[in-house]
Amino acid sequence: MPFVSVIRFRVRSILHLSAIILVIVLGCGKKAEPAAPVVPTPAGPPTLETTTLLSGYEIIWGMDFLPNGDLLFGEKRGKLYRYANGTATEITGLPAVRASGQGGLLDIRVHPAYASNGWVYASYAATGTGNSGELRLMRFKIQGNAAQQIETIFSTGSGNTWNGHYGSRILFDRAGLLWLSVGEGGTGSYGGPSASNRNASDAGSRWGKIHRMTDAGGIPADNPILPGQSAPGTAYAYGIRNPQGLAIHPVTGEIWEHEHGPKGGDEINIISKGGHYGWPQYSIGVNYDGTSISQNHTASGITPPIYTWTPSIGVCGAAFITADAFKEWKGSLIVGGLASQKLYICKLDGARVVSAEVVPGVTGRVRHVIQGPDGSMYVSVEGPGRILKIRPM
Repeated sequence: MPFVSVIRFRVRSILHLSAIILVIVLGCGKKAEPAAPVVPTPAGPPTLETTTLLSGYEIIWGMDFLPNGDLLFGEKRGKLYRYANGTATEITGLPAVRASGQGGLLDIRVHPAYASNGWVYASYAATGTGNSGELRLMRFKIQGNAAQQIETIFSTGSGNTWNGHYGSRILFDRAGLLWLSVGEGGTGSYGGPSASNRNASDAGSRWGKIHRMTDAGGIPADNPILPGQSAPGTAYAYGIRNPQGLAIHPVTGEIWEHEHGPKGGDEINIISKGGHYGWPQYSIGVNYDGTSISQNHTASGITPPIYTWTPSIGVCGAAFITADAFKEWKGSLIVGGLASQKLYICKLDGARVVSAEVVPGVTGRVRHVIQGPDGSMYVSVEGPGRILKIRPM
């Protein structure tokens, strides 16, 4: 290589290296872009303001919000109302309900795509053959102040002769599938080897089950085939006594259910595909006459509860708290108590309930609890039927 060419090559190399060094130096001196701030959930319990939204009604079993903020709520005796701008207006046109014992107009749920399809769902007790009760699930549309296009999309069939243990709650999951909790119905409730009502553990009965279906009542192809059955049905889990709480976990998407035990043994369960939850063969509680049901709630093929109450609190209504304003309560499960006449905040560690503490300011038979679109908790309490609003300050 000629001498001049060598010099030119070296000069180019030096200039190239200098440019690289300059870029590195300038890059190191450039101020880094600030990272997105991490806003932790405020520590400590929330400060609560409890007010009465409405009062003077019969038992308010179910309630849910429409997309525009109006509140639908029903009385067990069979009346449905829309609450808007401080006034409750009756929605007429619903079918007759069997408002006897634990039956009547039960849960109410607005379809998650209500803005486009207008469907509202309600579970209720009706009179079936032989003058016995059955649980039905209907959907309808509200036109003006009347229910129209009423469709029955599910029925247990008749056979509830004592008007007890209908359940029930309605829920939509993230995939838009509809879940319905149904009590054992039948001729009565007695646990243990001598139980005569075995609807809950009978895979062929629709009573005593957690059902999973399409929004029109159809059977999802991936539903389980329960023992003794040849094809999937709407039943997703069985061995259920009287389930009056159903909620979807905000992180995992799992379905959490709670149900009344007999004398003691109210349960919280996480619902699994094809799971058998024990009733009437297994329970932490005892029969009302004091006789034992089982030594414990663990056995091969039986899914035990994740939490129980003894004495029973009369579990009714459940919702997860997702609003940041509830501080350390965010992510907890809130549960109503009929017998205890209290509202509970169940703090969780994953799938474990670590404590169940009483929420101050709520007294009376708590029938239901939901979280509203504003983040507040709405609680229906009996005697008289009223709805409380619990707002974090």
